[in-house]
Amino acid sequence: MYNMEKLINAKRALLKGCCCLLLCTISPLRGFSQSDAQQWYGDQATINSNAIEAIRDATHKIQWLALKPQADSNRTPPDIIYKIKVPRAGIYEMITYTAAGADLPPTPDGKTATAYIRIQIDQERPTRRILYDAYGGAIQSSGKFTLTGREQIIKLWLPKGIQLGHIEWKAYVPPPVPEAAQHYVPAITPPASHPRLWVNEQTLPVIKAHLNMGDNQPAWAKVKQLAETPYPFAFDANKEIFHNEELEKVAQTKAFYYLMTDNKKIGREAVQLMVHYLSVLEFGNIRYGDITREIGRAIYIGSTVYDWCYDLLSKQERQALCKHLMRLAMDMEIGWPPFDNSAINGHGNEAQVSRDLLAMSIAIYNEDPLPYQYTSYIVLEQLVPMRKFEYQSPRHNQGVDYGAYRFGWEMHAAWLFYRMTGTPVFDDNIKRLSDYWLYMRLPDGDMLHDGDKFNVNTHGKPFYWKQPQTMLLCYGYNHDPLIKGEFEREGGLPDNPVLYLLVNDPALKAEPDIASLPLTKDFGPVLGGMVARTGWNNIPGSSDVIGAIKGGGYHFGNHQHADAGELQIYYHGMQVGCIGLYLSYGTPYDFNFNKRSISHSMMLARDPAEPLLFRTEANDGGSRFSQRFPVTPRETITDPWFDYGTVQSSDYGPSAQTPSYSYFKADLTAAYTSKMSSYTRGFCFLNLGRTDVPAAIILTDDMTTSSPAFKKYWQINTLKAPVETANGVILHNEQSGISGNTYTDMLVPAAKDRETTILSGDKANSTFEFPYKVNSDKPEAHAYRIMVAPKTAQQRDRFLTVFQMAANGVAPLPVDFYETGDSYIITLADRIVGMSASTDLVHTPITIKVPAGKNYDVVLTGLAPGFWHVAGSDKQATNRKVIAGKNTLFFRATVGEYVITPGRVYEPVQAKK
Repeated sequence: MYNMEKLINAKRALLKGCCCLLLCTISPLRGFSQSDAQQWYGDQATINSNAIEAIRDATHKIQWLALKPQADSNRTPPDIIYKIKVPRAGIYEMITYTAAGADLPPTPDGKTATAYIRIQIDQERPTRRILYDAYGGAIQSSGKFTLTGREQIIKLWLPKGIQLGHIEWKAYVPPPVPEAAQHYVPAITPPASHPRLWVNEQTLPVIKAHLNMGDNQPAWAKVKQLAETPYPFAFDANKEIFHNEELEKVAQTKAFYYLMTDNKKIGREAVQLMVHYLSVLEFGNIRYGDITREIGRAIYIGSTVYDWCYDLLSKQERQALCKHLMRLAMDMEIGWPPFDNSAINGHGNEAQVSRDLLAMSIAIYNEDPLPYQYTSYIVLEQLVPMRKFEYQSPRHNQGVDYGAYRFGWEMHAAWLFYRMTGTPVFDDNIKRLSDYWLYMRLPDGDMLHDGDKFNVNTHGKPFYWKQPQTMLLCYGYNHDPLIKGEFEREGGLPDNPVLYLLVNDPALKAEPDIASLPLTKDFGPVLGGMVARTGWNNIPGSSDVIGAIKGGGYHFGNHQHADAGELQIYYHGMQVGCIGLYLSYGTPYDFNFNKRSISHSMMLARDPAEPLLFRTEANDGGSRFSQRFPVTPRETITDPWFDYGTVQSSDYGPSAQTPSYSYFKADLTAAYTSKMSSYTRGFCFLNLGRTDVPAAIILTDDMTTSSPAFKKYWQINTLKAPVETANGVILHNEQSGISGNTYTDMLVPAAKDRETTILSGDKANSTFEFPYKVNSDKPEAHAYRIMVAPKTAQQRDRFLTVFQMAANGVAPLPVDFYETGDSYIITLADRIVGMSASTDLVHTPITIKVPAGKNYDVVLTGLAPGFWHVAGSDKQATNRKVIAGKNTLFFRATVGEYVITPGRVYEPVQAKK
């Protein structure tokens, strides 16, 4: 038996010391006044002695109340009765303080069982709430209850194996409303007429006309069949039920069918289903498992039925639905009013505001305009401006998986406003964000790594990444045939024909071939990076090479990783990339390895005194790990914490469609702590146009730390055992029975000046002295880390590495390398590439020696902007202009020596005789 005082004090200390995470379980004390807390103990209770045993302390005071072993499981009288009186009428929270007894039965797998208490206030409907579980333990919030301020009777029925110490009541304090939201007058308001969710008087005829056209026909047949099928729902008004997704789908489908056909019988079925369902729907005090998503779905479905069947609702039904929708809104994670967390990032940036509460506020606007005032303020004044800034880079800061999921909810907001008013409220840059997922696609069906990836169990079947609902909303909004083609490749949305019919234009034909897209994508300044490919042959067995680099821009926390400068290479499988797995949010492995730089292929520099933040324990030497996020463009730009470096140069060419080179360089100094004095990473992807060695990547790093004692590590991670060579390592992978190799040659520092460590097994999943056990059968859990460190400690270290992707059995191509001025010059195949040998742009002359035997493409990167003069031994001289931000110069050359100097030179023109 636990000591109650120690238990309570321990819980209070835990609550005081916890960091608030974006995806954490909601604190049971959130939103409640501590000053109004009142406790009722066992000595104040009326006890059913046939069922309850009172456990007393040495002074004979009741310390615990527990169910007797012989108590009837079907007992009707309450076990415990409290007479309570709170200071004033209002909403209160009940907290239970308990301890687990020795007879608490565990679950079949040996885990902590969940025990429930039954609560009845006066003669209200009894409710079932969690009293003890693995998440909240011995102290649980039973939820919110409306109390009268007069004396009331609280009846409790205890479960087996739990000892109740006392109960506590706290007055609920709603989330504070920002002053700007209190006085907000929306410039855009719902029309007076219904419908107004997804359709209005102008668009309703268009949707109706499309029902039996083209690819809408099968979806309409599904709707018709489900809507016309009776759905009996036997309910008892005195018994609560948990959420029923099937019922919700049926109710919405019937409401949509009424909207399309004016079949009042079906419409009334939808109304009755929803009115009865919401009257008994109760989520209790479940707070784990992201239950707010289920709460929100019930709000959203109820709102669509309310709006689409508005003219069928009686006054009493409208009042009942409004009451229950608002009741459910109070249990959302974002709270009501909806300001308990931000809608810019985290769970608040999911369906809660952008779909659920926005739909509710639009539907009930005539009856209560306040919800719309709050939700429209969040969307129009907070979310829209922030996304206008962020989506200057056409990628999502939360990565491939969470980005697609959350962006899908923002697209709901975009659609709801657009269909309500006919005017878009989001900036047009929202229309191009979906291209991000096309560029991240790999031939094996997966995606390049970016952010936390969902842990999908394919049960041995081939994996094809998909978020079809988001793709549907994107292609419909932008009228984009390429994204519609992606939607169809992902299998469509067979389980949501209503949404499909609301959005899909059957006249828009899907384009399955995405070869019209350029092979290279530059992601701009806010989330810097580049993806370069040799082709769009996205099928298993493809010989396409995909290279990706990140760097520059801002850090937005949550599911975004500390991965500034990360390199990824795909060729018949992942060759270089990330080996972290998203298994559970905020665990030691997640915060010290998965989200950290050490799980990525990037540079590390260890400062022993570097502070550890956000509940981390391991110093990985990487870029700053952050769980903070900005909420306005101004905060993003002005707070140095979010500064994650600057894109210095980005260019590809000479063909914009099928570039032979793709160049990117970022200054990543700001991504690290003050341990870093300066650091740049340069990347040049060469599409060689060959089948034996289809591509090569040249990677440069120039790092200066504030102390030579901070050890630097050049790191790449791979999935199969690498082979160490005199020049570097050979990587390999296999996809669909076809193997490919990556020959990695480090040119700087020389082999005599560096040491290489290859980590495997559990050591590969360690963050230096902190090992982490990874329970997964995925290849990332059994991967390899290659770490190269200079032998001599110094403040500045440079690295120059060439990666060649070669077919199995093919030797790498010869590489010639020398330095001239401030540039590295690398000759490979029919290419000569100049890369800046420092953090700065090149301002000094460059000499190029072109070998005999063939013509060469020359690309000089990292040049200072302005005019440069190219003079060759063939006496042909030209002046070329280097564009700021691109910083490249391209020309074709034959054998001989070329001198490239800054500035312009004009030869004198001789007069004609």
